[in-house]
Amino acid sequence: MTAPSNTPATPPATVDRIRAHVTERLAHAGIDDAEVDADLLIGHVLGNSRGQVQAAAITGRVITDADAAAILALVERREKREPLQHITGRAPFRSLELNVGLGVFVPRPETEGVAQIAIDALRSMADPEPIAVDLGTGSGAIALALATEVPHGLVYACENSADAFPWTSRNFAEVGAPNATLVFADLADAFSELDGTVSVVVSNPPYIPADAIPRDPEVRLFDPAQALFGGPDGLDVVRLVSQTGLRLLHAGGVLIIEHGELQGADIRALLESDGWRATATHRDLTTRDRTTTALRPE
Repeated sequence: MTAPSNTPATPPATVDRIRAHVTERLAHAGIDDAEVDADLLIGHVLGNSRGQVQAAAITGRVITDADAAAILALVERREKREPLQHITGRAPFRSLELNVGLGVFVPRPETEGVAQIAIDALRSMADPEPIAVDLGTGSGAIALALATEVPHGLVYACENSADAFPWTSRNFAEVGAPNATLVFADLADAFSELDGTVSVVVSNPPYIPADAIPRDPEVRLFDPAQALFGGPDGLDVVRLVSQTGLRLLHAGGVLIIEHGELQGADIRALLESDGWRATATHRDLTTRDRTTTALRPE
């Protein structure tokens, strides 16, 4: 008869234990807000919200070995700086949850403020069905926020990346906003049928100078170059947005452009040389210059 082993059994995995372990690993990998990412990765596997994960940690909830292994597999990917949104396949944006992955730019929190400026501008229009155009929509974040938050508006969006467009199409289909139209087209040529009728043109164009190296590995290694780099000074696509905006907007229509924190003055000068009036640069919630607006001249 075999004597019983004196080796204690491995204790079952609990949410509090694995949460502490994941947070430590992610912090060691240089990830800001490691605890937030830990909660979201655990929640993704368990099908729980972040609040539910935190509650489960307090109560010492036991999880299965399979779930623990799945969480640790995701942690390995995040340690290599793969974006959290690529791992979960979802990116929150205002009231939306968007599908994202390789080939499409992951929408950032600061762009929510850009969308708010566009939403406010569209809501202010007297037209019963004001028209907005999102040039280079990427995941569709700004366009779909406009369509869902200004339901009486008509929103058109274009994207010209063959890698990004499947993600855009999926998001438009999933949100199902009846007032949103998506086309595959270059922004310079898009929507000629709308010339002179649009109230709001908005764009988050690529604006990083070609020789700049993005600081964050998530951006440098995973975001598509086409969505990042805007020529030698970063403003090549901004120039196209300016010209396209002049074509699309009616007199008094609003142009809204997202940009880097040091580009406001250059973009105002560019727009003013093109004939725009009332140019202004607006700060984001971190007090960095983020958005420049202008009005279409009479």
